[in-house]
Amino acid sequence: MSIDHLSFGTRNMPATRHFYEQQLGFEVLIHERMLVEEGGEVDHIFFHTGNGCALAFMQWHGTPGVATEYDAGINGGLGVPPGTFHFALRCDSFEGLQARRAELLSKQVVVGPILDLPPYKSFFFDDPNGLRLEYTTRVAPYTVDDKDPAKRTFPVNLGLFRDASKAV
Repeated sequence: MSIDHLSFGTRNMPATRHFYEQQLGFEVLIHERMLVEEGGEVDHIFFHTGNGCALAFMQWHGTPGVATEYDAGINGGLGVPPGTFHFALRCDSFEGLQARRAELLSKQVVVGPILDLPPYKSFFFDDPNGLRLEYTTRVAPYTVDDKDPAKRTFPVNLGLFRDASKAV
């Protein structure tokens, strides 16, 4: 069993579509309009992220009782630092991770450095909605110590969570 898709809200579908289709290079699988019986409509899009998985976004228009102004990045509205809620996209190798980062930089996407997060290497960035994204690859096998939080303890700086261009 695997995840088919994850769905998020957007307040700006044109910017979301441009970012995921043009900058990240994800194919649009479905872009539809749902007409809500109670009034209004939902602009709904699915992007293929690979291996049969997709990201979906919804933008609500004119539906009674449904907010049109909200924190689409999720974290701020919940009072937690950016990056608490995020999603990671997998690269098949470290070389693939480096190539993906270089590609995004060439498309003017602001990305952070590649971080060593054993057993992973990753970099982070934000989409136009304020959602934190990560590209990652596993560079070492999982170990028994990976399951024990007493053995996986390390310091972090809260500022790293706040600015994707610096890290987490």
